[in-house]
Amino acid sequence: MPKTHSAASELAPLLDGNTAGELIPELVRHGLQQLIELEVAAVLGAERYERSEERLGHRNGYRPRVLTTQVGDIDLQIPKLRSGSFLPSILEPRRRVDQALYAVVMEAYVAGVSTRKVDALVAALGSQSGISKSQVSRICAEIDLQVQAFLNRPLEGQGYAYLYLDATYLHGRLGRAMQVCSSAVVVAMGVTPMAGTSCSASRSATAKARASGASSSVRSRSAASAGSSS
Repeated sequence: MPKTHSAASELAPLLDGNTAGELIPELVRHGLQQLIELEVAAVLGAERYERSEERLGHRNGYRPRVLTTQVGDIDLQIPKLRSGSFLPSILEPRRRVDQALYAVVMEAYVAGVSTRKVDALVAALGSQSGISKSQVSRICAEIDLQVQAFLNRPLEGQGYAYLYLDATYLHGRLGRAMQVCSSAVVVAMGVTPMAGTSCSASRSATAKARASGASSSVRSRSAASAGSSS
């Protein structure tokens, strides 16, 4: 049986005390690393530690590789093979896989991952990667779950000295009809007594009426947290 790792268990520590600015790059890195592992498994015909008659080769450790992305430099581990070489297709300049994955992460943060963004990531990978749409969907679902866990994490005991509320309007395609709508992203920013900041909460809402309701939701949740620290 192949040895598997839980993406949720690996990413769970990031939800404790981290800001969105720290979480998003790590989600991109984790997603890219998972895609690399899936691709090398397709090349070798077997997962890591898996015994299979269809196996075509074996791994031989890793080599580091830095990939420059929209969220900064990402440290990746590229599998080495005992015979031959392996270069993940995501590292090909024209693939733009990192951009497609970044779009998945950002959509998860604002409104939840859509089928459209998953399809775009599959298209960026291409058929020669050997990675199936169902495998990509599972990675995106994991990202979605981790982002939602971050957005809904408990804030009790954080000790915020100041709390700032604001919103910005962004245009995007929403709903089944994919119509362009104005969506308010409402953000609560907490400042700790040690002058540290963190994105305490965020919500998205379509049009001004929903934005008002979202703002109230963020305000209630954040105020409860701030009150607990006083």
